[in-house]
Amino acid sequence: MNDIINEIKRLKEETGTVILAHTYQNPEIIEIADITGDSFALAKKSLALGAKKVIMCGVRFMAESVKILSPETEVILPVPEATCPMAEMISPERVREYKKNNPEAVVVAYINTTAALKAECDVCVTSSSALKIVEKLDAPEILFIPDKNLGSFVKEKFPEKNIVLWDGYCPVHATLTEDDILKAKSEHPEALLAVHPECEKDVVKHADMAGSTAEIIDFALTSEKPVIIGTERGVADYLIPKYPEKKLYHLCPEKLVCKDMKYTTPENILLALKGEGGEKIELPDELIKKAKHSIDEMLRLG
Repeated sequence: MNDIINEIKRLKEETGTVILAHTYQNPEIIEIADITGDSFALAKKSLALGAKKVIMCGVRFMAESVKILSPETEVILPVPEATCPMAEMISPERVREYKKNNPEAVVVAYINTTAALKAECDVCVTSSSALKIVEKLDAPEILFIPDKNLGSFVKEKFPEKNIVLWDGYCPVHATLTEDDILKAKSEHPEALLAVHPECEKDVVKHADMAGSTAEIIDFALTSEKPVIIGTERGVADYLIPKYPEKKLYHLCPEKLVCKDMKYTTPENILLALKGEGGEKIELPDELIKKAKHSIDEMLRLG
């Protein structure tokens, strides 16, 4: 493995490639990466760097987001099969039909969506910016796609707004149940619970904080009390050994596993660097233009 890591480092420098890794990746991928973080944070940081070539260790919609913000950059997804089921649960055609029947509605897309879906929406949001952006929207109706759980979290904060939810969800976070939470709290009664708002309402209501992956990490590292980490297990897998002085606990590590996020290996990255593996992300110019509008609106409002 050391030989592979050393070869990756050599080729990175030789080719001027930047490796991005989402925080749900395995620890060995996090260690290889130049930049780690949430999906949209990675796209923004890549844009700021102006890299000629990027390898996105994550899933397809994340690689598409990098391409939308940096069209001139060569973006490689090292494992083409790595996708996000939630991002593809709703078709662009379905959104177009809804807009046709509800022309005054504002369509809000969670960043965890395909480029084709972003192109049909008015504004994107991240889990950390959703409340701030929706609060600013003045519309008779707001359609929130695709995550009904994040949408429900937002809707509860703004009962005066007419927010319509659709039926998408994260298959990983949605596996958690209220019983899982009560069990974890009984095992670690001194600990605070941090969860992602992609979880079901019966889970989120027990949390001491609910927020994005980055917010969960910040909460875990700054809390004076122990913290149960309620998001994809890659976060706790990385933080627990890195910060042994902190009392951090997994929440249901057997459930909170995104298999698509775990597809990427150092071997995949090496092949992508050599031009012998992975998929170059190609998006039509018109699609990039339309999808970027919803992201630009997110930046303006957020």
